[in-house]
Amino acid sequence: MPANRKRPDRPATLADVGREAGVSAMAASAVLNGARTSTRISRETRARILEAAIKLSYRPNAAARALAQRRMNTLGIAAIVNDGGEFDHYFLEAFNGIISNAAVHSQTTTVFALHDWDRDSHRIPGFCDGRIDGLILIAPVFHGASARFLPTHTPFVAMHPDQPLPGVVNIEADEEPGAQAIVRDLLAAGHRRILHITGPRGRGGPERRIHGYQNALHAHGVDFDPDLMVDGRFSTEGGREVMGAWLERHVGQPLPDAIFAASDAIALGCMEVLARAGYNVPQDISVVGFDDTLAARTTAPQLTTVRQPLRAMGMRAVELLLERIRRNLGEPAPDASGTIVFPVEIVHRASVRPPRHPRPRIVPPV
Repeated sequence: MPANRKRPDRPATLADVGREAGVSAMAASAVLNGARTSTRISRETRARILEAAIKLSYRPNAAARALAQRRMNTLGIAAIVNDGGEFDHYFLEAFNGIISNAAVHSQTTTVFALHDWDRDSHRIPGFCDGRIDGLILIAPVFHGASARFLPTHTPFVAMHPDQPLPGVVNIEADEEPGAQAIVRDLLAAGHRRILHITGPRGRGGPERRIHGYQNALHAHGVDFDPDLMVDGRFSTEGGREVMGAWLERHVGQPLPDAIFAASDAIALGCMEVLARAGYNVPQDISVVGFDDTLAARTTAPQLTTVRQPLRAMGMRAVELLLERIRRNLGEPAPDASGTIVFPVEIVHRASVRPPRHPRPRIVPPV
């Protein structure tokens, strides 16, 4: 390039490198991209090309390279990331595992935010337009024919699907035994009137937690009381709404011995309402949750809960998706399929103690 000629104010291309080195763009590409044909290029010509690339600050075109390799090295994540604007601790834990392991495997990540799985299912094929190699679905809920929108040319992994999705690797946690174990611990501590605030009824996860709750009661000879099970949703606001309404309906009656919330977010909302009403956790009432998110570890008192290994599940989702991507490209890789279930464990913290006698009575809200 002549000294008096201003260098273009744009990234250098292979054609620019070729002109600078006095060779074709094809020859420059062969050297800089490590093509097999580069072995036919002389040592002197190779040196000129490399010198020209350095001089022009040439950087390979990632999109072009991805097109040649049939890989973008980008994983997609689709999720409903908030409910009413509140921060979603469940998503944070899973997302943390996904992006940390994606980085280990030199993968970038793209997040696709949805408002509703059924209403937005038609958008999913648009995510799979070549910009990602595969897609991780976090807690997908599809009804009827919604799942038919999943394109067959893209590998998928589903973490906590409402129902197992055909042709998709499904990752779940052992929810029913976890729910049964934490309710069993409450019963062993002397609690009998245990209020269960559920997740959205009819979904797989909430129903498994309900079964665990009822099985624990039955195993300890405690009759199931329908008044002690209330439908909820997986959010702090949902916990506040349900707990407040339940207290209003039971003014003058004794508090429950304990609350088993179907998620840490629900438990947090319950604890806020109880505190505003003048009740102390765990002195007046014990509270337990499910998930072991950041909320469980930072609330006061810290929350006894069922730990789902959400970060480990997110990390495993990356590994499974990469295996499916390799198989999709005809490369050797394990044939991951079906459902993978992670064990859970009970984490004992400060939100549980033996029941107080006599039980405090519920007073009207101030």
